[in-house]
Amino acid sequence: MALLVWQDDLNIGIEVIDQQHRRIIEMLNHLHVAQASMQRAAVGEVIDEVVDYTMSHFAFEEELMEEAGYPFCAAHKRVHEVFIKRVAEYRLRFQAGEDISDELRTMLSRWLFNHIRGDDQAYAEQVKAHLNQFAREHQGGGWLGRTLKRFFG
Repeated sequence: MALLVWQDDLNIGIEVIDQQHRRIIEMLNHLHVAQASMQRAAVGEVIDEVVDYTMSHFAFEEELMEEAGYPFCAAHKRVHEVFIKRVAEYRLRFQAGEDISDELRTMLSRWLFNHIRGDDQAYAEQVKAHLNQFAREHQGGGWLGRTLKRFFG
């Protein structure tokens, strides 16, 4: 399997999320490089890094959806939970000595691309609108910042 390349249709328009998605793809490419090195310890480290980073990304994404009042947040969270269980099984198989690198990388890349293009695109507009509203409300540092600016320039 070749290195993964970021494609423009993976952008959901929320820069912090897009950056996190790019980082996950970068990690999947590190997995490919670690596999090629034939160093089991390196592969294990990358697997752990991918799993840990992905879990923190999911938590961040879920928080954004909740704050924005996204109506399908609970369903999206369940999709994340099922995915985490699936990846945990791969991790256990790896720890038991099985070579799961190719299978894991293929599954992760397919799942990630499909998830971004489907589930993540679905919440993007509502979260963007919420973030834009939040930014407008807090422009100039909120009430205190605006008041200080008015009195003290």
